[in-house]
Amino acid sequence: MRLIRRLPKVGFRSHRPILNQVVHLEDLNRFDKGTVITAELLKKEGLISSLNKPFKILGDGDIKNAITVQAQSISKSAQEKIEKAGGKVELAKKEVKTKTKPSS
Repeated sequence: MRLIRRLPKVGFRSHRPILNQVVHLEDLNRFDKGTVITAELLKKEGLISSLNKPFKILGDGDIKNAITVQAQSISKSAQEKIEKAGGKVELAKKEVKTKTKPSS
C-alpha cells in the first residue's frame, strides 16, 4: 500500500468557507452622531464590497460618535466600545435555510 494511504488524514478545510467582509471600528468615525449604520450604508460608502456576503465589525481603533449599528456579527470589543460611546448595537438574525420533506 502506498505511503499516502497509510498516513492519517488530519484537519478539515471547507470547500465553501464563509468569508466575512471586515469593517474596522475606526472607519465608522466618518458618520455623524445618531446615524444608523446598515449594510446598504456601508456599501454606499465603499466599506464593504457586496451586500450578499456577510460582514463583521471589528474593534480596531476607537469610536467617537454615538451611532446605532445593525450588523450580522460584531466582536465583543467593538460592541463594548460602541456602547461606551453612547451608541447601540442591533444584531440581525441569521436566516437558516432548511430542507423540508414534502408531505405525502
